[in-house]
Amino acid sequence: MLMANQKINQASGLNNIANSRPVRVVSITSGKGGVGKTNVSANLAISLAANGNKVLLMDADLGLANIDVLLGLQPICNLSHVVRGECSLEEVIIKDPSGLRIIPAASGIQDMAELSHIEHAGLIRAFSELSFHPDILLIDTAAGISDSVVSFSKAAHEVLVVVCDEPASITDAYAVIKLLNREHGQHRFRVLSNMVHSAQEGIDLYKKLMKVTDRFLDVTLEYMGSIPYDEYLRKAVQKQRAVVNAYPRSKSAVAFSKIAQKACQWPIPDAASGQIEFFVERVINYKKTGLAINL
Repeated sequence: MLMANQKINQASGLNNIANSRPVRVVSITSGKGGVGKTNVSANLAISLAANGNKVLLMDADLGLANIDVLLGLQPICNLSHVVRGECSLEEVIIKDPSGLRIIPAASGIQDMAELSHIEHAGLIRAFSELSFHPDILLIDTAAGISDSVVSFSKAAHEVLVVVCDEPASITDAYAVIKLLNREHGQHRFRVLSNMVHSAQEGIDLYKKLMKVTDRFLDVTLEYMGSIPYDEYLRKAVQKQRAVVNAYPRSKSAVAFSKIAQKACQWPIPDAASGQIEFFVERVINYKKTGLAINL
């Protein structure tokens, strides 16, 4: 009987660990608009879910939301209702047909684009109240270097910077990295080249950005790979579907799958940063539960 109870307690402890396992939180940003960041966010999220992860995708372009439009969804509530206290964060979560969970934002509401740092912090803390336990949270930030971009990127564990072959894209990506590094102490960034015409073009874009950051900043850039320019992706957008679902054998869909496999290997956060961050209690509880079971 004692042995059976020990096994039950151990199983319960392991279950507690699973439920409190730290969440990989990834901020996807670009600096410049028009580089395909939202398409990257949606397709990467669906590809990660296809690998068996429980994925939550947050539309963090709070005043000009478009993930729901991109995926042909029609949410009843969004983050503006959460901010106004009309519903909980849990209540705005919707599912797309592939099972991906999405937190939609508002579109055309200026107040949402002008939330204060305290209001951003309130949204971040609200994630701790979710009953759904994701493995990965992807944050599709707004373009530029607004307060929301900074707040959500600081609260994430990984920052993925999307660039394309335009001078302004490299310049603005550098501006975001510079801001997060010099003013907020972030030192590691991952880079994804989008809409490239060859694998070498993607590498060259990464090298252009790294050449500048190596010269002026104390940061590490890690290259995630590239997404090729693909006519099927444009067709998928017109259909309001993710290309990985609409055309799974297309060049871009295959590339998203490879990027997702790489992202699955990213380390799980093992310590709180000391700043406001998403699911911070999961990191703390995981370490405590793990220690208790080891004892």
